[in-house]
Amino acid sequence: MAQVETPITQQRRLRAELKRAREQSGMTQKDVAELLDWSPSKVIRIETGAAIISTSDLMALLPHYGVTDRKRIDALVEVARASRKQAWWDEYRTYYDQQFLTFLGYEASTIRMRGFQALLVPGLLQTPGYSNAIVRAYSDDEEVIARGVQVRGKRQRVLDVESGPEFFFVLDEAALHRWVGGPAVMREQLLWLEEVDKRPNVHIQVVPFSAGAHPGMRGAFTIFEFPYEDDDFALLLEHPDGDVLIQNKPETASSYVETFFELEAIASPKGGLGKLIRPIIDSLSAAKPAPAAEPQE
Repeated sequence: MAQVETPITQQRRLRAELKRAREQSGMTQKDVAELLDWSPSKVIRIETGAAIISTSDLMALLPHYGVTDRKRIDALVEVARASRKQAWWDEYRTYYDQQFLTFLGYEASTIRMRGFQALLVPGLLQTPGYSNAIVRAYSDDEEVIARGVQVRGKRQRVLDVESGPEFFFVLDEAALHRWVGGPAVMREQLLWLEEVDKRPNVHIQVVPFSAGAHPGMRGAFTIFEFPYEDDDFALLLEHPDGDVLIQNKPETASSYVETFFELEAIASPKGGLGKLIRPIIDSLSAAKPAPAAEPQE
């Protein structure tokens, strides 16, 4: 599996390397802060990824960690520089908050993503028509709608990376029956789900109505897994009053990994999506669009 190199992956790699080097040196975060006349919070922010370390601070730090090998120093400096480069989502900084931009970065940088959706097809799997209908449900500003669809399209590039990340999706059956955008748009969307599920790195399962109540009913969530530390996860919880991105809390993230495995266990088997959605596609093919509302006098 190839690691998608982004500023986010470089930042996480660097923070893991620095934490490991500090621990091997026998120093505490407080020791480092006192030696360099930094605040303890600065060291903590660097090691949690809340702050990006400058190359000058990195060069000041490494000797105290016993890192003297020239090749290793040069490699870490290069990683630090790469972590500060621009990514495609940076062009949207004036339109979206930092949490959403961080989410975009995690999605583009993960080695393995697990996501559950109860009501909608996940953004990574949406067709343009479906995306348009979703964004239009929340805004009537054509510029906002076009930008929302554009961002979803750029997010989906990660699916096309050869030998790239693994994606595991579990949907509630309700997401397949909701006519988002009308029958024609929904039929196109289900046909696309059927097609993308054939990719070796994409796995789509569905929790059927017959499963009854299940753990996913508390809300949609997405788990991002990264390669540089044990249990290195980030977690997005979707709520009606605003999504919450949880970082650096492995116990919380691990509990959702367990929930995801529970959902996989009660969902349709991997590779069985076509059998489940084919009757729905056939019913949509036969459906007629709703008549347009007559103008009121």
